[in-house]
Amino acid sequence: MPRLSAALGGGPRLFIKRDDAIPFGFGGNKVRKLALVAARAAAENADTLITAGGVQSNHARATAATAARLGMRAVLVANGSPQARKSANALLDELLGAEVIYVDSREERAPMIEKVAARLRAEGRRPFPIPIGASTPLGALAFALAVAELVDQMPAPDVIVHSTSSGGTQAGLVAGCRLLGLPTRVVGVSADDSSSSLQAQVTTIVGGIADLCALDRSMVSRGTAIEVDDTFVGGGYGVSSSESREAIELAARTEAIFLDPTYTAKAMAGLIAYVRRGDFTRHETVVFWHTGGQVGLFA
Repeated sequence: MPRLSAALGGGPRLFIKRDDAIPFGFGGNKVRKLALVAARAAAENADTLITAGGVQSNHARATAATAARLGMRAVLVANGSPQARKSANALLDELLGAEVIYVDSREERAPMIEKVAARLRAEGRRPFPIPIGASTPLGALAFALAVAELVDQMPAPDVIVHSTSSGGTQAGLVAGCRLLGLPTRVVGVSADDSSSSLQAQVTTIVGGIADLCALDRSMVSRGTAIEVDDTFVGGGYGVSSSESREAIELAARTEAIFLDPTYTAKAMAGLIAYVRRGDFTRHETVVFWHTGGQVGLFA
């Protein structure tokens, strides 16, 4: 990203890994996770994928797209109220034929997933519940594989900066760096939760990746640290800040790259601040991992 680098006054070499450009279902990091999670669902002969998120959830949209491609049904549990005129991800959910069930709060989502799954089983269906963000060890494993993909494309960077929320993406990136013995730092910029909460969540998922792959946990317990920066959350989940609004405009006007207000704009705000503060030297290479979500610009 040479023009963004120049706009920031120089510093490290800036690269971008563009999961927003994955062609399936408007792309994003959830497509990587669902490639593995939905394969498990298909292997178990499931006929319905159930998951949850906000009304404008990228993960819900990607799940609905995956279900459509695999000939399954999708049931999405959304916290919030239905839009009078659907837009962005909510519109795509409808186009993809997903059934959407609305609940009042985030805390009601997981219980409703289980309630829906029980109802479908009673009807003779074969549901496959997927936790929020597909942030399970299996979903996270997709990002350990993505690290291998990255180092096939370029030398291992000094730092990866990305948006973190449910922890699966960061867990996979950390596990991948540790398993490959890379010196790369992984900095997750939180979209909502505290650094301590996310660090604990990422640690748990990393351990689960080892168990899933029948590895000794010591193989994923050393190396790249779990770094979470929660100073760019601002007013909370989905609430823009002056820093995130600047990041959206600067990325668009220098590199024609579109960020979303909820996740990637806050992560880019973090990267911009790090470069301006001189946190990285000009000899370092920093990769911004674009996790998608640009559909949210049209909400």
